[in-house]
Amino acid sequence: MSTLDDLAEALAEDVLKAVDKLGDDQIIQDVAVILAATSTPTEEAFLGAVRVRQAERRGREFLTSYIERAIKERSARGPT
Repeated sequence: MSTLDDLAEALAEDVLKAVDKLGDDQIIQDVAVILAATSTPTEEAFLGAVRVRQAERRGREFLTSYIERAIKERSARGPT
C-alpha cells in the first residue's frame, strides 16, 4: 500500500470511531471537505476507505442477523 492509502485508511478508522462515539456522521463530510481543499487524491482515498468500512460493517450486521434468525427458525421447528 502507498503512503497515501495508509494515511487515508488510518484517518478513516479514526473518523468512524468518532462517528460511533459522537453519533454524528456529518464529520465524514467535514473531513472530506478539508482534505479536498488541499489534496483531492487524499480526499478520494479517504472516502473510499470510509465506504469500504461502512459496507463491511453493514455486511457483518446482515450476517449476524441472518445467522440469529436461522438459529431461531431451526429451534422453532424442533429436532429433526
